Amino acid sequence: MTLGVGARERRRVPSAARSARPAPPPPKRTRNPNEFVLALEEVSRGIQDPVAKLRYIRSSLARYQQADRCLKAVPFAGLRHLLYRLLSLEGLRHLLTSNPMGAPVPVDLGTRRRVRSAGLAAVAAVLVLGVGLVLAGFRFTRATAKVEITPPPPPRPEVAESLAALPAGVTPPSVWLVEKTTGSEQYSNGLRIDTAFSTLGERRRYRIFEAGRGMSSGTFDKPAGILFHTSESDIWPLDEAHNEKLRDSSHNLLRYLKRNLVYHYMVDRFGRVFRVVEEEAKANHAGQSVWNRGSEVYLNLNHAFLGICFETRWEGGHALPITAAQLAAGRSLTDYLRKRWEIPPDMCVGHGIVSVNAKKHLIGHHLDWARGFPFEAFGLPNQYERPLPSVAIFGFTYDQPFLAVMGEPWPGIHEADRILAGEAAARGKDADAVRQERRRIFDRWMAEQAQDQEAAARLATKAPASSPSRLGLETSATTTDARPGL
Repeated sequence: MTLGVGARERRRVPSAARSARPAPPPPKRTRNPNEFVLALEEVSRGIQDPVAKLRYIRSSLARYQQADRCLKAVPFAGLRHLLYRLLSLEGLRHLLTSNPMGAPVPVDLGTRRRVRSAGLAAVAAVLVLGVGLVLAGFRFTRATAKVEITPPPPPRPEVAESLAALPAGVTPPSVWLVEKTTGSEQYSNGLRIDTAFSTLGERRRYRIFEAGRGMSSGTFDKPAGILFHTSESDIWPLDEAHNEKLRDSSHNLLRYLKRNLVYHYMVDRFGRVFRVVEEEAKANHAGQSVWNRGSEVYLNLNHAFLGICFETRWEGGHALPITAAQLAAGRSLTDYLRKRWEIPPDMCVGHGIVSVNAKKHLIGHHLDWARGFPFEAFGLPNQYERPLPSVAIFGFTYDQPFLAVMGEPWPGIHEADRILAGEAAARGKDADAVRQERRRIFDRWMAEQAQDQEAAARLATKAPASSPSRLGLETSATTTDARPGL
């Protein structure tokens, strides 16, 4: 094989001389622009629950976006990485405790060890951080650069924008159907209902209970009230850049609600009103719940109440803001439903107010709208001031997890406690003894209601094939009493 001149010359160089040549300089280390993201991924890898992991990453990114601008100025890569890890671990505090419902979030032992080690390293990190910031300041002085820190946003309001309050208990104006098309209905008060997602459901049928008497003899098939909910779904930022995500998330939510027959109506963040379950049917929205009107007591409100859901979340003891468009649409929808079904104002209430844990005799099993619903803007009485029937009538109480979320019970809970204590004193009994007595009544009524519903279900299965129980398919109307309380 013939070698070129250059190659032959290289072969003549002794190996010792070649080894004496200086090694090439190591590549210059540059700052990894994704140090913070890598630190988040390292910590979140130990979170097993995918929902908890997503919530942690989202909150950490939002919380430390401003701090990232300052930490980029720290000149040492090792110090930056340590600080990024400490910052991301700080965001895990709420995941390492119990959630508002008391269920622990599953985090593996490796993550817990990293949290403990991060605490031990915090003291050393503070000292190193001081040196790093001095160097960073020197570096910035030489470059005559300035770090701009955006001020924190103002406290988040309960609602995005206020509407003028209406007189409490005002009767809605006349509301009528103006136009009906294949996919929508337009009403005289400006309400437009999208019906593309609407579905049939089980016909409404329920009984009420009379204080001191028990279950009523007649059954009812008209809605007695309205229950307001939040969707508890993921919420995208309300801006034009996320328009497609906002629209897609609303449609995904609607498909889920339709499949599971959850609410009668959903109001999305643009103020669009969607009918999900027909008004004449039951929806699975209330769960175990208690409400009353005078001596009439309603248990488990799926059959008795209409459910309106606002696309938002209720977390940390406060409702995320609903938009001004949602407020206006929700008020028009409430006016329409109250007018059509003759629903009195004191029968419109938030889900968190009526929800209970029937087995433990505790209030607040669900807490959506347990604070912050704008009753006055809807022309409704403030239900947070009203004595809570689950406490006053049935002796329910609340526990430490409830206080951890709420901080302080709403005024109606204290008023209900006062009423129950006054009754006990008037009867010469201990308040706890009266509570136990009322709870036994509740348990008996719940059992009677369950037996009645089971009997009705058996009767429905024995009905002729020509008369199925699905809404809108009956060959003859069921015989019911007039709706109570009117």
